[in-house]
Formats: sequence, C-alpha cells, structure tokens
Amino acid sequence: MNKVIESLKPYPMEELNRIKNQLIQKNIPIYDFGTGDPKEPTPEFIRKALIEAVPEVSQYPSVAGRKDFRMAVADYLKRRFNVQLDPETQIIPSNGSKEAIFHFPLVFIDPEEEKNYVIFGTPAYPVYERGTLFANGNVYPVKLKEEDKFLLRLDKVPQEILKKTKIVWINYPHNPTGATADKEYLKDIYQICKENDIILCSDECYAEIYFEEKDRPPSILEIGEDNVVAFHSLSKRSGMTGYRTGFVAGDEKIIQKYKKYRASFGVATPDFIQQAAKAAWSDDKHVKERNNIFNQKRNLFIDFFNRIGLEYLYPKATFYFWIKSPKNIPVKEYVKALLKNGIITSPGENFCAGTQISENKCESEYFRIALVPTLEDCKKAIEIWEKVHKSLVGA
Repeated sequence: MNKVIESLKPYPMEELNRIKNQLIQKNIPIYDFGTGDPKEPTPEFIRKALIEAVPEVSQYPSVAGRKDFRMAVADYLKRRFNVQLDPETQIIPSNGSKEAIFHFPLVFIDPEEEKNYVIFGTPAYPVYERGTLFANGNVYPVKLKEEDKFLLRLDKVPQEILKKTKIVWINYPHNPTGATADKEYLKDIYQICKENDIILCSDECYAEIYFEEKDRPPSILEIGEDNVVAFHSLSKRSGMTGYRTGFVAGDEKIIQKYKKYRASFGVATPDFIQQAAKAAWSDDKHVKERNNIFNQKRNLFIDFFNRIGLEYLYPKATFYFWIKSPKNIPVKEYVKALLKNGIITSPGENFCAGTQISENKCESEYFRIALVPTLEDCKKAIEIWEKVHKSLVGA
C-alpha cells in the first residue's frame, strides 16, 4: 500500500458522513453545517441545458473541452474580472476544482529536483497537501494567524525555502476561515513568486460568493498571467456540486503542458456537463439570487452569535463562519455537545496539515460552519444551538 495514504488522517468529509449515519440510526434530526454542499436547488435553466445535451450516442470527450464552453468561460472572465484570456490556449475544463488541484503537482513536481516544495496556508482545504504528497513533493504548510487576517504571508517564509519552492497555493476567499484578500496583497505575493520562479496557483472557487459590491473578491489573473494559474468551480457559484465542473486558466505555457498530461488521468469532462456549465458561466442573475439567500442565513447567524457572545471572523465572502469556542471550553467538547443534538460542524483541526512540520499546525480553538441547510432549518438549528450553548457556559 502507498505509504503516503497510510500517513494521512481520514479525509474530514468522510468522517462527517460516518457521524451523520450514526445520528440517522438514532433518529436524531440532522442540521448539517459540516460539508460545504448547499441545499438550494440548481437553477432550472442549468438542469434543462444538461438534459437537452444528453446525446443518443455518448462518445469520449476531449481533455481540451468544447470550444463553446471555453468561449463562455473567457466571456465570464472578461465580464467579471476584466481579464482577456485566449480560449484556445489559456483555458481548459476540469471536473470541479478538487481533481484539478490534486492532479496539478503530478505534472509539475519532480521529486528528484531540489525545487520540489509546495507552500500553502494551514488551516486549509486538505487537497493542496494531499496532491503534493501523492506527487512525492515536499509540503511546507504556513500557519495562518488571526493577527495576519488569516493571509498567507509569503514574505515571512525563509528565503532558503522559497528557493526550493515550485508551487504556492493561495485560496481567497478562504476555506475554512472565510478570510478575503485585496489586490495589494495579491500583487505582493505575485511579485515574490515571480522573483523566485514559483508557480502561483490561486483556488478561486468562492470568488462569486460575496455580499457587498465593495467586498467583491479579485482574481489573481487581474494581477498577472506569468506563472499564474487560477482554479474555478461551479459547485458553489451555481449549486452544481454534484455536476463536478470547473475550469483551469492562466499562463499559456503551463495550461498547455497541463492539458497534455491530463489525458493520462482520464479526467476529460463529459460534453453534456460542459453544456450545462456553459449555460451557468453565461448567466450572472442566478448567482445574485443565490447570494441573497446565503446573506439571509449569514445575517441570522451574525445576530445569533452576537447575542450569545461567540467570537467569529466576520464573513465578507464565502458561506462559512470561522468560530472560536467559548472561553474555557475546549473546542472538541463544544463541537461534541452540538453534535449530540444533531448540529454538525467541522472542528478546525480537520483543516490542519495532516503530516510533517508539526509545529505549523493550526489553532485548535476554532470550528467552522457552512451555511448549507435551508433558511428554515437554520432557524430551527439556532434554537437548539442556543439551548446547548447555555447549558455549557452556564448562562
């Protein structure tokens, strides 16, 4: 068996599924704030585009993807970020962002070279680390700190590490904290990567979930294209988590090399999925409608957390809350008490780097909730949560 697999903690979403099954067997109503899989329906026009595109004879799709899909993505990037990319050479489809992120180091990391390090912030989406380890690269997780607004401070990484680094992953708006980055931060990190010949990979799958125009997240593609790759997904933007569709875009040389070797992974996106995705990327109205629902949920929990005195990072974007356990109550105890009452959350340690450099593990007093239950279920969960909270803090 691959020793890398044995060295990793269980994938956190699989652990949550196991816990949910136990609650179901006990007939406890579940309010699942653990997995970022919203319950709002996929818009009808997207479902219709998929159905109409299902062919009588289904044949192998190409890794390069449909031209009309790539053009729709190019139009979206121009419309949303005022970035002009060539749909022929700078854009390829992916099966959601997760598989593309996981496979990227397999193409660009040579474990026999000295320059085989991959830097990412922790807490983090686990796939940055896991994709690197499966590619036999060296991971260098950097602890994200509250005083740095949970931004990856590449300027604080030792120069000897930067010289050995091949890839840097950033993810803003950020999972799990919900932290955001402005253009000045992106310019700084872009410059450091450029000076050290590092591929800067930006996971931007939450770029469309924001609540005020002044907080609209930028893309790294607005800063530059040289040695830059952006990963996007329709999972959150359009409620298409089960469709597994997104795109990778950026530096032409990198995209073309990645496209060439993706054929080995067997990850070409089905044509009918691309047709549904094309419809989604071509429309912005449904995104605003979905964000309005997320905003209603967000406001519910802002009022609730303020009322009971829980500390949290104010979410300008994403549908996540990054919450501190009450003083003198260990986060595991607090999360477990909620869990017993059917409220599923994600402890912060689920997002910590799973192996190596143990001193860089993230803080343990945080936990995350994802605003995925319906608005009505959020209200019901808050009633239960408040009772649990009062029983723990003695209020």
